[in-house]
Amino acid sequence: MDTQTIAAAGLPALGWALHGGLLLRRLATARRDPLTGLHTRAGWTARAEHLLSKHPGALVLLVDLDDFKAINDTHGHAAGDAVLTATAQRLTTWCGRHGIAARLGGDEFAAIVTDPDRTAGLFALRLALDEPVTHDGHVLPVSASVGHCHRDQLLVPVLTDALSAADSSMYAAKGHGRRNNTH
Repeated sequence: MDTQTIAAAGLPALGWALHGGLLLRRLATARRDPLTGLHTRAGWTARAEHLLSKHPGALVLLVDLDDFKAINDTHGHAAGDAVLTATAQRLTTWCGRHGIAARLGGDEFAAIVTDPDRTAGLFALRLALDEPVTHDGHVLPVSASVGHCHRDQLLVPVLTDALSAADSSMYAAKGHGRRNNTH
């Protein structure tokens, strides 16, 4: 075989390899939120389920930004994006190496921590999430409601049950004053 024939035979294989690489990159991107860099719901769920099943001390969190629409309406979407990015960084920092965070959509976040004793604690998380964000010369007030569920509170360690319990905890905190719900 001459080199032209070999090159012609190899072109389809090279094309498929490039195509496969692009598909893998798109899949990885689809599992990460482009704004915050956090896992999306799809990228986080399988990992969180695995961690919940393997770590008896795991803690599942839901975080919802309070009055987020007002930030977008008053200061614009770029300001809202700055708040979302800051929230993602604060949640990731709080989780540290012992957990993973996700942006579930809009202004809702989730996290799972395998060893909550290695974090600064829920009160510290609430304080961090409530820190104002400076954007374009404006100080934006930020407030977040945090719900949580410890794995040992579940009859069966299933992520859907943990998220449901964390959601109930979060709405109880919203209804009764977030700062009073610190356990």
